[in-house]
Amino acid sequence: MRTRFSEKATADYAGLSGVVRRAFQKQLRLLLADMRHPSLQAKKYGGASALWQARVSRHWRFYFTIRGDTYEIVTIIPHPK
Repeated sequence: MRTRFSEKATADYAGLSGVVRRAFQKQLRLLLADMRHPSLQAKKYGGASALWQARVSRHWRFYFTIRGDTYEIVTIIPHPK
């Protein structure tokens, strides 16, 4: 699998603190190795949507889609809850 960042995700990534950025990089490596890794807690977001949500840390999430052999990172945001 490969990754691609949307313009929004690129801007989000640029604005992350060093701690959150390192956590995201770790989680992205896990996603590429095994989407079912327990640390990611990856799940479809909104039921039938093609959008997925995965955990960066307790307080941060990233959203992505799967298109062929590519994970497209859509956004990286603070956990909405």
